[in-house]
Amino acid sequence: MVINMLVEYPLNISAEIEYAHKWAFSRNPMYHNFDDLGGDCTNFISQCLYAGGAVMNYTADIGWYYISLSNRAAAWTGVEYLHKFLTQNKGAGPFAKEVPLGTVKAGDIIQLGSRDGFYHSLLVLRVLNGMPYIAAHTNDAFNIPLSAYSFSLKRCLHIIGARKYQ
Repeated sequence: MVINMLVEYPLNISAEIEYAHKWAFSRNPMYHNFDDLGGDCTNFISQCLYAGGAVMNYTADIGWYYISLSNRAAAWTGVEYLHKFLTQNKGAGPFAKEVPLGTVKAGDIIQLGSRDGFYHSLLVLRVLNGMPYIAAHTNDAFNIPLSAYSFSLKRCLHIIGARKYQ
């Protein structure tokens, strides 16, 4: 009998950033472009996490995966759903915790919002003199300071790592 154990491991932040650099101003044809369906920002962030070594979580309704436009988890492309998945995930895939802005690191995620809710996901590439520099889709960006954005709410997600069955 084979017993599958869930093991934790760190993501490859360099691979995430390399992926973000390659695709910041274009779209990977392996994934649908969601620019005309509410925005591509969280799809891009999920692709970066996946490129960094996170495995997909195929749990129905609450997982994190992408197979096609019609076969994907809401967490792969939705800002609020990604936040919920990352902060509550106890199974396979990436997981995170909310942290103060002053503690974000490369590979972390910043989500921007207004009183109507959170609407944009950004990948932290580096932090220079306390300022996060980000990559994003929808309004495509690479190595742009967070200060270039206008927002009334923000939340920061430190990606602790990922889990997979072994």
